[in-house]
Amino acid sequence: MTKIKSKTIVFITGAFVSHSCWEEWATFFQYQGYTTLVPPWPAKDADAETLRCRHPDAALAAVSLPDVIAHYTKIVQSLHEKPIVIGHSFGGLIAQIMLNKGFAAACVALHAVPPQGVIPYEFNFLKSNIGALGFFTSSKKTFLMSFEKWQFVFTNGLPFDVQRKGYFDFSIPESKRVLRGGLTSAAAVDFAKAHAPLLIVAGSQDHCIPSHLCKRVFKKYSHKESVTDFVEKDRNHFVLGLPTWKADATHIVEWLRAH
Repeated sequence: MTKIKSKTIVFITGAFVSHSCWEEWATFFQYQGYTTLVPPWPAKDADAETLRCRHPDAALAAVSLPDVIAHYTKIVQSLHEKPIVIGHSFGGLIAQIMLNKGFAAACVALHAVPPQGVIPYEFNFLKSNIGALGFFTSSKKTFLMSFEKWQFVFTNGLPFDVQRKGYFDFSIPESKRVLRGGLTSAAAVDFAKAHAPLLIVAGSQDHCIPSHLCKRVFKKYSHKESVTDFVEKDRNHFVLGLPTWKADATHIVEWLRAH
């Protein structure tokens, strides 16, 4: 297996949150010698407050999962080397798709939405995500998570003031078309295909993407000669903004260097 030589990282944001959630991570990895990019999704190139003020946002509502995948494909293919892709939640799914297409030198999927073929049945996943899909509502309007929902989905177990600050700093409207795309072939990967090193990270306290679901995704990858690693930590879905974020980023750096 060829070692990871890339010194470029593309961070891929998940659903419901601003790409600003990666700011401290990007700075940390820059100090580790990496060039970092934190591109927002299409129609999300603004701060969280501005995006909330646009809700319901017709331009964002029109964005589909294939649009987001094409957006990141264009970015990674424009770089001078294959990047390492690090994605959280829905961004973790997109990162796996980039890896599966051969566009990445390595992939870290943090608390990632499962690719097509791994059917989520975990109760907390269903409780966290079914409403956002809005099957009986118009896809021409965006979905904005309530603070009460945020408390359960992202920041369970944290003090109220931390939950509130996280909500106003990062929460944004979301396209139902993108979310529903996670149930289609646009979200498919070939689990038997050879791939560059992949690290799947799960959180034992995560309601949105339960650790059990992440472990089932890990077990689906079947190419014996490809590096596929799994680690579970005591984290909720707000992993990027927890006080433990630097320890998690350090673990990723060490994993990259080990390969």
